[in-house]
Amino acid sequence: MEVQLQKDFLIKLSHAKMPFGKYKDRYLIDLPEYYIVWYHTKGFPKGTLGQQLQTVYELKVNGLEYLVRNIREL
Repeated sequence: MEVQLQKDFLIKLSHAKMPFGKYKDRYLIDLPEYYIVWYHTKGFPKGTLGQQLQTVYELKVNGLEYLVRNIREL
């Protein structure tokens, strides 16, 4: 079941957009790296958005953001 939860999380992440601020309505995976790093140093928000931004950070650090972009195109 855990694999299904991870799959669902990545599918939702691939369609998630920034709900506020300068980058409002931009896909989270397409946010500039410096912005994600800023959140990493400042602290991610609580809840789902924070989990999604933290995942985006890990994906970008490891050069794997293409995986989420590929999911969005399916």
